[in-house]
Amino acid sequence: MPSKPKRPSAAPETPKPTAISPVPNRITGRSAFLAMLQDEGITHLFGNPGTTELPIMHALAEFPDLTYVMAMQESLVVAMADGFSRASGRLVAANVHVAPGLGNALGSLYNAKFTGTPLILTAGQQEQGHGLTEPLLHDPLVPMAEPLVKWAIEVTRLADLPRIVRRAAKVATTPPTGPVFISLPGDILNDEAGLDLGATTRIDTRVRPADDMIARLAETLLEAERPVIVVGDEIVKSDALAEAAALAEALGAPVWQQPSNYGAHFLSEQPTYLGTLPRTQPQVRDILARYDLLLALGADPLQMSVYSEVDPMPPGLETVQIGLVDRNTAKNYPVALAIHADVKTTLAALVPQLKKVGGTALARRVKDGAAALTRANWSAKRIALTAEIEKGRGGKPITGDWLTLCVARAAESRSATVVNESLTTGRHIFALLPYRERFGFHSLASGGIGWSVPAAVGVSLAQPGKPVVCYVGDGSAMYSIQALWTAAHHKLPITYVIANNGGYRIIKQRLLSFHKSNQFVGMDFADPAVDFCALARALGMPAETITDPDQVALALERGLAGPGPRLLDVVVDGTV
Repeated sequence: MPSKPKRPSAAPETPKPTAISPVPNRITGRSAFLAMLQDEGITHLFGNPGTTELPIMHALAEFPDLTYVMAMQESLVVAMADGFSRASGRLVAANVHVAPGLGNALGSLYNAKFTGTPLILTAGQQEQGHGLTEPLLHDPLVPMAEPLVKWAIEVTRLADLPRIVRRAAKVATTPPTGPVFISLPGDILNDEAGLDLGATTRIDTRVRPADDMIARLAETLLEAERPVIVVGDEIVKSDALAEAAALAEALGAPVWQQPSNYGAHFLSEQPTYLGTLPRTQPQVRDILARYDLLLALGADPLQMSVYSEVDPMPPGLETVQIGLVDRNTAKNYPVALAIHADVKTTLAALVPQLKKVGGTALARRVKDGAAALTRANWSAKRIALTAEIEKGRGGKPITGDWLTLCVARAAESRSATVVNESLTTGRHIFALLPYRERFGFHSLASGGIGWSVPAAVGVSLAQPGKPVVCYVGDGSAMYSIQALWTAAHHKLPITYVIANNGGYRIIKQRLLSFHKSNQFVGMDFADPAVDFCALARALGMPAETITDPDQVALALERGLAGPGPRLLDVVVDGTV
């Protein structure tokens, strides 16, 4: 049995690069694999075991500090790992079972690709040579994974395993971050050899533009009469919330969150924050037509959902983009200044330059525009929206807006992390829940539903002891409902709030809007209705149904006050 490797002394996302076996020693592939994961900062291995994964399960006994988190289907495995990374900023690892298991995981892997989650995904594979006989469950795994990952490979020699694992961790964590895939044949895992397990490498990408570009950028912003800032995911990844707020304050510029608003991309209560850009092209075009310069910070500023003949970009709007994800820069529209740089580091250099060059004229402009921004900002809109929702608080069935207001209030009062996938009922969650923490809010990003129920498990494991609210529609919840078992098994403080409108309301809305049809075929959960409380109890979780609007806040308080998970089945208005 190999000696237990030392834990890295630095934060898990940037482990200290110390070799764990400078002199080759006899070690099995399975033990070497887990030792290297742990040395790369992995604390939890998410998985669903099968026969080809038994070598890994065998070796886990040697690594008591590596927590194995079992999910009851492979799409849940990857979603849990995704949630853990999004709630911590750390590298994560997940293991699934051969070709069918990898196939099950691909939808969640697509979500992880969309959000740039640094994930090492592995799958057990049939022993080399045995695969030639085309046994059950066998198929080439690398071609399955390749479209959705930064790098995919199958290990063909035990001697290559250290190089592959170390490269995988480096590739996954280097911006633009994202998932990687390794196929692990059984003979590689069971083989034994003298191996040098190598050391961790992390690439420091906290780069800023040269001084002349900082000066040019400041000049460009100061020349604009009506600049606007659009923020996105790199604000979270680079830990730039404070710097982005400082820029907005110094420039006096309104700030909008990108339309695909899946994280806490700006501090909501900062006076210049106006909210989230809508996902409808005509509305976005009207909003942006007010401005003469768009500054995109770590964002894909105009990513939409459904097609429209209207282009969201108004003609003549000059654009500047800053970020490390090059594919988002000038992807659909020309950019006057395209800056490949870390957002946090760049803004830290830019703000002093703006103040220096802008001087009293800039300060006067900011002061003159402050009143107008304050009247129209996120906080003012929240007050008005809250008052409007309060007028209909007693409506039966419960209105989605009332439920959302209650969820936002309960989460705010308990400083709970919110995981959101309530697509229609929760339409106002972004307008009611303030973003105050970098990792305090996580929403479905790619549109691939079923993410939130398992992702909340990963989020909770990444933030131990902190309450989590998972706000999810009934349709999305049924894609991954068995994740409740893992939450119950680990006794996680998650309150699952099911917005139960009895079907796929968003599809009904779009059928009516796009095709003027109310023939809702295959869109209702009726005859029989889904009994979410029975499902939760069968998976080891207490649950209750709420139909009275006056009981919503009390039920949320009970859920958040409890030591473990709880499901609230809230029956809401399903009117289209």
